[in-house]
Amino acid sequence: MSKNDIKQLHIQAQQLVNKGRFKEAHHCCLQILSKLPNHPDAHFLLGMIALNMRQMSKAIGLIEVAINNDLNNPEYYAFYARVLSLVNRHKDALIAVDKALALHSPLAVVNDTLAVVLSRLGDHERAVTLFKKAINKQPNNPSFHYNLAASLKFMGEFTLAKNAYEKVISLKSNYYQAHSALAELQLATRESNNIQRLQIELTKVGNDNIDGKLHVCHALAKELECLGEYQKALNILQRGNSAKKKQLNYTIDQDKSLFKGIESIFKDKSLSNKESDCTTDRPIFVLGMPRSGTTLVDRILSSHSQVMSVGESQNFAVELKKLTRTQSSKVLDLDTIAAIKNINFTELGNKYTQATQPVQDQAKYFVDKMPLNFLYIGLIKKALPNAKIIILDRQVMDVCLSNFRTLFAVNFSYYNYAYDLNDCAEYLSLFKNLMEFWQSIYSDELLQISYEKLVAEPEEQIRRLLDYCELDWQDNCLNFHENPSPVSTASSVQVRQPMNANSIGRWQRYGTELDEIQSFLSSKGLM
Repeated sequence: MSKNDIKQLHIQAQQLVNKGRFKEAHHCCLQILSKLPNHPDAHFLLGMIALNMRQMSKAIGLIEVAINNDLNNPEYYAFYARVLSLVNRHKDALIAVDKALALHSPLAVVNDTLAVVLSRLGDHERAVTLFKKAINKQPNNPSFHYNLAASLKFMGEFTLAKNAYEKVISLKSNYYQAHSALAELQLATRESNNIQRLQIELTKVGNDNIDGKLHVCHALAKELECLGEYQKALNILQRGNSAKKKQLNYTIDQDKSLFKGIESIFKDKSLSNKESDCTTDRPIFVLGMPRSGTTLVDRILSSHSQVMSVGESQNFAVELKKLTRTQSSKVLDLDTIAAIKNINFTELGNKYTQATQPVQDQAKYFVDKMPLNFLYIGLIKKALPNAKIIILDRQVMDVCLSNFRTLFAVNFSYYNYAYDLNDCAEYLSLFKNLMEFWQSIYSDELLQISYEKLVAEPEEQIRRLLDYCELDWQDNCLNFHENPSPVSTASSVQVRQPMNANSIGRWQRYGTELDEIQSFLSSKGLM
């Protein structure tokens, strides 16, 4: 095989990877390596294929070989940083970012990739600078503008974020995520709204583009709500959500089995003799139903000088999954629950702490505010006996409605219930039962905070929070809305405002449309 043949194979492999034709690209790379075993880009492209197949360990190994054979390629370091960040090796990812930046790449894709990594690590200020560099090279790339807008939103730069989302839409009107993100940033009025644009876009979304329809329906519903047209808003939400639920083939029975399995492993005493020697008291878990006030409490606590937020970390679930060694595709399922009795809880506590502690490790405590960690309360207490756990409680109808009208991470299976109002109500009932179960075991070690009480009597409830966390009073916690640090959750806009009751009792605006779930929740004694 001549040098020219290898060059052509290399070009072909690059093109095939870009087109997502990974099997053919894989074959080309192997042909190259059969003649040139140290060809750096062949290893790198194989790493990209592994990354797209979610084979993270393999991707890391292949990119490391590429780097060892070419120490001066910033693209290798950029994607190396990306994979490392995806497996929670945050400090290593940051080292790779710095190495890439030191090589001053002119490539837009390198700057965008590095910015995405920095955004994932919470360094949105540096991310914004790099997104802008990428845009300077490719000003008509809508994805770059979308990524820039997201970081600007997380930083609280809402006007600049709106402009960036509008730029995305001007470049590509069917970039549907930009429509839903933009709607969350602004309050529509009769004089200024995007309702006509969204209605036109909705007629253009193909029936097979379920996620596109979902984004447009949520954007349209948000704007209709702002105009007080709650019936229309609910109808359009049901249109988008029902199509998504049908695609997922989801039933609430799937979650019923999961909740039952979690309780069962504690009820049969399988873990009674399992204890952890992990003594750290650094983690503060803030959890509860999504949209119940977890971000608000996170902001209050992280406004304290001794506390730093790590956002919505999935690390506890991921580290548990790794230790169970189950081969199932889901992070938590019945197979994984069954394997929990075989794990070492000291190892789990240490691995979680190592994976989660902030990259800039200056705070005494850190807040992990992944709401769905409520599934793991018993396991958190087993692995991290000195961790603090704060459970948010909110009026049930407001929680159900808020879950239904929030566009969570699309295709993240643990939010599948949110596409149907009845499923929301049943899921909430499961949550309440599980919380009663955890309280029966750990009542003195958990703190429950009412969202409504927090809003009504903020100083009293914040003092309860700080006392439980063994923190002294600081006025910053009462003035949490002035906290300049980034927020990357669905509440990123609301928590930059002073405490208010705007969302309390929202469900009452929808009239008889919510009668069915109200009746169900009443029958469960939750109203």
